[in-house]
Amino acid sequence: MSDRTAKLDVGGESFEFPVRRGTIGPDVMDISSLYSQSGMFTYDPGYTSTGSCESKITYIDGDEGILLHRGYPIEQLAEHGDFLEVCYLLLYGELPTKAQNEDFHYRVTHHTMVHEQMNRFFTGFRRDAHPMAIMCGVVGAMSAFYHDSTDISDPHQRMVASLRMIAKMPTIAAMAFKYHVGQPFVYPQNNLDYASNFLRMCFAVPCEEYQVNPVLARAMDRIFILHADHEQNASTSTVRLAGSSGANPFACIAAGIACLWGPAHGGANEAALNMLAEIGTVENIPEYIARAKDKNDPFRLMGFGHRVYKNYDPRAKIMQKTTHEVLAELGIKDDPMLDVAMELERIALTDEYFIEKKLYPNIDFYSGITLKALGFPTTMFTVLFAVARTIGWIAQWKEMIEDPRQKIGRPRQLYTGETQRDYVPVANR
Repeated sequence: MSDRTAKLDVGGESFEFPVRRGTIGPDVMDISSLYSQSGMFTYDPGYTSTGSCESKITYIDGDEGILLHRGYPIEQLAEHGDFLEVCYLLLYGELPTKAQNEDFHYRVTHHTMVHEQMNRFFTGFRRDAHPMAIMCGVVGAMSAFYHDSTDISDPHQRMVASLRMIAKMPTIAAMAFKYHVGQPFVYPQNNLDYASNFLRMCFAVPCEEYQVNPVLARAMDRIFILHADHEQNASTSTVRLAGSSGANPFACIAAGIACLWGPAHGGANEAALNMLAEIGTVENIPEYIARAKDKNDPFRLMGFGHRVYKNYDPRAKIMQKTTHEVLAELGIKDDPMLDVAMELERIALTDEYFIEKKLYPNIDFYSGITLKALGFPTTMFTVLFAVARTIGWIAQWKEMIEDPRQKIGRPRQLYTGETQRDYVPVANR
């Protein structure tokens, strides 16, 4: 807390508000008493200048290209850790000891199976249902299958619910994929790590053995790490807002999944891949680059630049390396879409226009290419995002529930509709 105050002068009246200081980042003017003092609200569409909560989980400096989880740079976590270690860090605040790490891995691994009746639940969806539609429905229904972990006032039940969601989300996502492509479900296997288990559940079939490629499993694990949490984004804010009403954790995560489904949020990597398909061949790139530079042309290059990062997205640097590792491992050299992607990457990193405007390739550009190379259709991209982001949602939800100052969310509005009118009977209208 800072000893500084901010003064607001309106119509000859002055109001003072404390200025709060975080451990890093910009100072914050605490206007929680604004309405009681002045009778006024602030107007902030999209809440881009509003801090809705106090958090110790993730810090982003978009200007400097910094992303920290509990103080640890994302580059170090992705390079040296695995996804479940990052889950433990986000959930409990510290990196686990060797014993804690083994125990956490064991507990998650032995929660990966879903209730057998959920298999029949899937058959209620049409065969051509979008996997995200299935995810919304199935995750929301988990409270009907696991009602012994929905009491948010019980720390033990909160812990069990958290473990269940981290463990079962890959299983549910793989089931949504298998249902989407018309293949039988594949049960999890406890002797595999988190990412390997997920790949096996997605791509194994009962009629033959499936060997997980360690390079591809490591790439999948890294994708999960890079998408684990990203501060108070739209879906995380949705989870917190739903949770503020006391809703059960499964319902809150389903709300986050629904928000993530929006093309402006979780669909960016799919949009980037669709753009590559539209461009088609390397020969067409100059035309699309010219269109991207033309302010009067509605075409936009997807997967370049970022709303938060005005510098190079730190996750993109790691994803770039991972992408090239996967392509090299799979020996992919003659895919026209990937040829377009690699040439666009080269141009974006050398062309003065892109450098000046800081339109660097972002994580969505590289992750879309990587997921396609791994064998996932574009309809699964946002589902994979949801699997990874589940831990961020849970950690943020848990932090909110345990905050004694948390209250139900209730944004205000600037009303510009009709003033009071008298009802007119229908015969007289």
